[in-house]
Amino acid sequence: MNETDSAGGQTVETDYGEDRNPLFARIPRRDFVKAGAAAGALTSVAGCTGLLDGEADRPAAAVDAEVPPGELDDYYAFLSGGHSGDVRVYGIPSMRQIMRIPVFNIEGARGYGFDDETRAMLEEAGGYTWGDTHHPRPSQTDNVYDGRWLFINDKANGRMARISLKYFETDAIVDLPNHQGTHGACALMPDTRLVFGVGELAVPFPNDGRDLDNPDAYRSTLSAIEAESFDHQWDVLVDTNLDNGDSGKEGKWFFATSYNSELGVNEQEMTADDTDYCVAFNVPAIEAAVEAGEYEEMNGVPVVDGTKESANTHDGEPLVRYIDIPTNPHGVSVTPDGQYAIVSGKLDPTCSIIEIDALDEVDDPNDAVVGRVNVGGGPLHTAYDGRGHAYTTLFVDSQVVKWDIEAAVEAEMGSDDPVIEKHDCHYSPGHLIASESYTSEPQGDWLLVLNKLSKDRFLPVGPVFPENDQLFYIGDDDAGMQLVKDTPTYPEPHDASIVRADRLDPATVYDPDDLELDYVGSADTEIDREDGRVHVKMYNQRNHFGFEEITVQEGDEVTITSTNIETEEDILHSIAIPEHDVNIKLAPQETREVTFTADEPGVYWIYCAYFCSALHLEMRSRLLVQPAD
Repeated sequence: MNETDSAGGQTVETDYGEDRNPLFARIPRRDFVKAGAAAGALTSVAGCTGLLDGEADRPAAAVDAEVPPGELDDYYAFLSGGHSGDVRVYGIPSMRQIMRIPVFNIEGARGYGFDDETRAMLEEAGGYTWGDTHHPRPSQTDNVYDGRWLFINDKANGRMARISLKYFETDAIVDLPNHQGTHGACALMPDTRLVFGVGELAVPFPNDGRDLDNPDAYRSTLSAIEAESFDHQWDVLVDTNLDNGDSGKEGKWFFATSYNSELGVNEQEMTADDTDYCVAFNVPAIEAAVEAGEYEEMNGVPVVDGTKESANTHDGEPLVRYIDIPTNPHGVSVTPDGQYAIVSGKLDPTCSIIEIDALDEVDDPNDAVVGRVNVGGGPLHTAYDGRGHAYTTLFVDSQVVKWDIEAAVEAEMGSDDPVIEKHDCHYSPGHLIASESYTSEPQGDWLLVLNKLSKDRFLPVGPVFPENDQLFYIGDDDAGMQLVKDTPTYPEPHDASIVRADRLDPATVYDPDDLELDYVGSADTEIDREDGRVHVKMYNQRNHFGFEEITVQEGDEVTITSTNIETEEDILHSIAIPEHDVNIKLAPQETREVTFTADEPGVYWIYCAYFCSALHLEMRSRLLVQPAD
C-alpha cells in the first residue's frame, strides 16, 4: 500500500496490510489495558509472555537483581521527575531511589531556590513557578559518558538546565526565548560541545499578536547551547513542529521528529496526514551560515531559516532535510554504531530506519530510509543492547518488542519478520532506556521501562495512581527479556539515562575553589553595617553557629554568608529562619549566601534544620530585630 503526505506531496511505501490503524490513538484510556492484552495475545511470537498467563508477574529466578544492604549498585539511573521539576537518581539494579536533584523547582531539603545564587538562577531563566523535566542526557567524550554533566529540558516553559555530576546539583539554566515548550534534549556527539533543545509548540514569529489565527504561519525552532558556558548560540527555524531528538555519532547530523507537519490546532487537524517528518539538521553547515551572518536575529538570538521552501534546504549542501515518516512520529534514536536513526510511528505500527551516511548522497532524503519494520501498536521509543537488537515500547499494546536491526534493513518494507519477541508491561510504556544505550558502548544487561499506568500493581492511594518503572534483564538472548522489578514513582516522569557507576566520580565534600563565594573560616567572622545593609559572615559546625546572636534594625537588608567548616563527609548543616523564609543547606566545605529584609521587630530563632549531632537541637542563634523608633 502507498500512502501520500498531502502536505509535502511525498509518497512513502508502507506495505503492511491492514495492521495500520491510526484510530487506536482515540481509544479511551480505560480500554488501553484490555486492548493491549488482546493485541499481545494475537501477535505474540516465540519468547513472548502475556498478561493472561501471569508469567509477566513473576521475577525471573535466574537473574540476580538484588543489591544487599551495604553493597553498591553497578549503575546510576537518572530519571526525569516530570511535573515535580527535578531529576531522580536510582541505583541499578536495586531500583533504590538514592537522591532527587532539584532543577526547575524550589526544594527545601537542598535549600534550592532559597539562597541568593540558586534563587537568581531560577529568576533569570524566566522566574516560572514550576517546570516539567523530560529528557536527562549525560555529556559524552568519544561517544562514551564522561561523568561531567547531565542536561535536562523544561517542556513546560522553554528552558534547558545543566547538572554538575561532581556535586549532583543544577549549576546553570538558560531560557530559550523562541520556544514554547522545549521537548527533546540531547547533546551533540561524539564530544559534548553543543546541547540542543527541541521546540515543540509552533507559534508565529515574532509572537507579537500577528497571525493569531493563521497556523500556516506558525514556526518552531531547534536551539543550540554551548555546553561549557551554557550560552544560547543559535536557532534554526522550521515550518513544522518538533518533538524528540537525538544526535548522530560523528558531529554532523542532529535528528528531531515532527508529529504535526499539518500545523494543526486540534486533534483532527494534527492527525490528518498519513506522514509527518523526521527533520535532520546539518550542524556544521548551520554553524557556517551563522559565522557568515546568514541569519535573522529574533529575541537576541541568531535564527537560521531552515523552512522547507528556503534555499538553505535545497541549494548546495542542505542545512535541513525533511524525511517523510508515517504517522505522527514521536521517538528518534541513533544506533550505537552511528549507522542508523530509528524513528517510531506512534499512530503507525512501524519503525523507520534512516541510513545516516546516505543523507549526504541522495537528492531526495526519503531515499535514505532503508527499512521499515512492523513492530506493533503504538511504537514510541527505541533503545539498544549493542548486540544488534533494538527494543521499542508499544504504548497501545502495553509491550516492549525486541527486533533485529539488520534483519529489518534486509526485510521487505513493513515486514514483521525482524521481530524476535515481545514482553508485556504494566501498563502503556512511554520511554525506555537500556544501560548506556545512547553511547557507542551499550552494556546490554538492563532495560528500564517507564510505564504510564500502574493500576493493580501497588497498594491503592486514591484517584492519583503512581506510575510504574519496570526493570528487565536483557543480557541472555536465549532466555529473552526477563522482568525482575516494579518500582512505583510519583507522576508524571518521562525518560531516563543509565550510566555505569565507575564513569562518575562525585565529590563527597565541596572544593572551596569551585565556589564563587569566599570561604568563611573561624577567623573570618564579622558583621559589617552600612546604610541600612548588614552583611554577616559566619561559619557553622556541629552544635553552634559563628555568632550566638545577630542584632539588626527593622528595615535592614541582611545578607548572611556562611560556610560549613566540617571536613567529615555527610555532616550537613543549614541556616533556617522560617519567619523570613530563609532555608539554606550547607554541606561540608560549602559556602552559601542569603539576603532578606528584617521587616518586623522581634526575636527570631536561627537553627540548623539538619540533624547533625546529639546536640542538634541546641544548635541555635538569635536574630534580634530592633524597632526602627
